[in-house]
Amino acid sequence: MTKLRELYYCKHCKNLVEITAEGATALVCCGEDMELLEAKTADQGKEKHVPVVSEKDGGVFVKVGDVPHPMTEEHWINFIEVSTADTVVRKELAASDVPEGWFNVNPADVVNVRSYCNLHSLWQA
Repeated sequence: MTKLRELYYCKHCKNLVEITAEGATALVCCGEDMELLEAKTADQGKEKHVPVVSEKDGGVFVKVGDVPHPMTEEHWINFIEVSTADTVVRKELAASDVPEGWFNVNPADVVNVRSYCNLHSLWQA
C-alpha cells in the first residue's frame, strides 16, 4: 500500500511520481510496477547529494552537498523539497541552476528535506 510522500520511479520512461493520497496497492508505468525509492542519507564518492540545511532569514536554506553538486545536461539535481507535518515546498531545478534554495518555512517545523538527482536518485538530510 502506498504512503503519503513516497516517491516511485519508472526505469523505462524515468517518470517520477509522489504519493499525495495513500492507498494504491501498486503503481504501474510502461507495463511494469514502479520502483519505490528509498532515500540515501550518506554521500559516497566525490559527487555530493545529501542536502545541507541551515536557518536563514527566518526560513530554511538548503544546498545540495557540502561541495556543490554538478549541474550539467547529463547530471543535475531535479528538485529540492522541504516538508513539514502538513506542507511540502519544492524548488524545481534545471541543469543551468545552482543546486540550492531558500524556503519560507519555520525551521522548527521541518520534518524532512530531500533532493533528487537524475542519475543517483533520492537523498535526504
